[in-house]
Amino acid sequence: MALTREEREAFLAEPHIAALSVAEGEGRAPLTVPIWYQYAPGGDIWIMTGADSRKARLIRAAGRFTLMVDRLEPTIRYVSVEGPVTGTAPATRALLRELAARYLPPGKVDGYVEYAWRDHGEQVVFHLRPEHWIGTDLGSL
Repeated sequence: MALTREEREAFLAEPHIAALSVAEGEGRAPLTVPIWYQYAPGGDIWIMTGADSRKARLIRAAGRFTLMVDRLEPTIRYVSVEGPVTGTAPATRALLRELAARYLPPGKVDGYVEYAWRDHGEQVVFHLRPEHWIGTDLGSL
């Protein structure tokens, strides 16, 4: 059964690990990789990645990307959202902390932030405006 707008947005706002897809170029399938993201219903989505990463280069070239999240229980459900990049900015510790706190237990956030800030190199934040949605709940098959 198709999800309503409110159901899609609420599901996307949960802390799922997304599959990010972005056009790779002629003769290639899209690059698809797992990624953490941040989203609040009705707003834009943002992700953080290495400033000079393959992902970042492809997102800049394409000007848009797709995120897909899913679950298996209590029912099989997924949401896919695609849209244009609406902004790019250098990452900050505050944004890294916000993202880490979404996915990690409270006691692990500070250590992860220190490690990632020191070892992951320069990071960039991309904002995506949700434009095209697909959302379905297949029930408990």
